[in-house]
Amino acid sequence: MPTKAVTDASFERDVLEADQPVLVDFWADWCGPCKMIAPALEELSDELAGRVTIAKMDIMENTQTPGKLGVRGIPYLVLYRNGEPVAEMQGARPKGQLKSWLESQL
Repeated sequence: MPTKAVTDASFERDVLEADQPVLVDFWADWCGPCKMIAPALEELSDELAGRVTIAKMDIMENTQTPGKLGVRGIPYLVLYRNGEPVAEMQGARPKGQLKSWLESQL
């Protein structure tokens, strides 16, 4: 299952009202570390399908939500469960670390 693009307009429906946990990757096209973790997040989206949805929000195209949430640096990963943020990670990590961290939060 590929990562899901989330927008300011769809954030409430796709993330806050989701039936399962959602990991949101706040990113931008100009961000090198964001591009480095993108393939790992795509793979984890497949590997953890049914347990978590991995979503991506481009902060340059969607400024309202990151502004409200106080996103200061990217990549910034936030895990939401039942509409609430329950874990966060700032910066790029290797796939193994991303997977271990995410699985420990599910």
